[in-house]
Amino acid sequence: MTGSAARLIDSAAYADAERTLGAVLETGRDVLLLQGEAILLLEATARGLGGPGVQALNLVSGPYGEVIGDWLAFGGAVVEQLAVEFDRALDVQAVRTALARRRFDVVSVVHAEAATGVVNPLGEIAAAVHEAGAVIVVDAVASVGAEPLPIDEWGLDLVMIGPQKALAGPAGVCALVAGERGWEQIARNPNAPRGSILSLLDWKERWIDAGRDRIPAYAHEQEMRALIDALEALEGDVGLRRLIDRHQRARAAARAGVRALGLEPWVTREPDAASVATLVRAPDGVSVAALVESSVPFLEGGDGGLLVPAPGPLADVAIRINHTGEAARPEPVLSAITALAAGLRRLGFEADVSLALTAAERTLITN
Repeated sequence: MTGSAARLIDSAAYADAERTLGAVLETGRDVLLLQGEAILLLEATARGLGGPGVQALNLVSGPYGEVIGDWLAFGGAVVEQLAVEFDRALDVQAVRTALARRRFDVVSVVHAEAATGVVNPLGEIAAAVHEAGAVIVVDAVASVGAEPLPIDEWGLDLVMIGPQKALAGPAGVCALVAGERGWEQIARNPNAPRGSILSLLDWKERWIDAGRDRIPAYAHEQEMRALIDALEALEGDVGLRRLIDRHQRARAAARAGVRALGLEPWVTREPDAASVATLVRAPDGVSVAALVESSVPFLEGGDGGLLVPAPGPLADVAIRINHTGEAARPEPVLSAITALAAGLRRLGFEADVSLALTAAERTLITN
């Protein structure tokens, strides 16, 4: 795919991008690129699966999990939710217990929640789902490139991917990785969208099954070129496994640094902590907004995106350190820790920035 900036995104280039993404992810399953932000794919997949009589178990560990359940129910699926508090991962035994109570056709789960900083034990969950005879559908938008994701080894039936986070790609394109069981489950749904931007079956029949000769939609040139460039970087010097390692080091450094400042990560258990972001509880008596406002001016380069209130329902209780994509490097993480220390001191708290940076740097070396 060399020279992507000058290459027309025709059917051959489109199919080549799908093959390259499949190679990067080390999967032999169907890879389908869609033109739109990942939320399009999440809704398309959920609505494609959620037909009359379908029994769905929706595993919820954050806001995105809640939304998928709503879309599954829209087409007539009976949806049971298994939820945990948003500061912890799903419990595999609880999942097994739910699966043993009655039959489910579909189980949906978010691998890593960027809104909460939680990562779920996907491999173990997938094994339990398959033992129960159900199809597993995975929102891996935040986790791909930040967490190990062996799609074929874990037998993941439908995996939804967005390149705009850990892969540092564009937001205007997304990808579905689908196995036979996933496609069959969608095909059984009489209410699966057809003649719609949400129709995955139209894409399968008119693109994948037809030999990928003619793109059945308009290819967004700029977004596709940006994706191709990101995939070329992954194929070249970066490498997916190295990228995952970089994100995991950033997570470890962020958690060590904030603890050395006397702060507490939102997710307390290390195995539950995601590599895309670290949420931090504000000190007693201090609002999240005040701490962010006091800290952001001290960020290297003034990049406020590194340090923001947590999104959604956690905005008033936690600050998010963003270490995904290009921010999954030592410099942004250390900048965020330095800014937090300065913000705490401005608000009258003791905060030893030297101690915090030493703790973070030590973690970067040893992990």
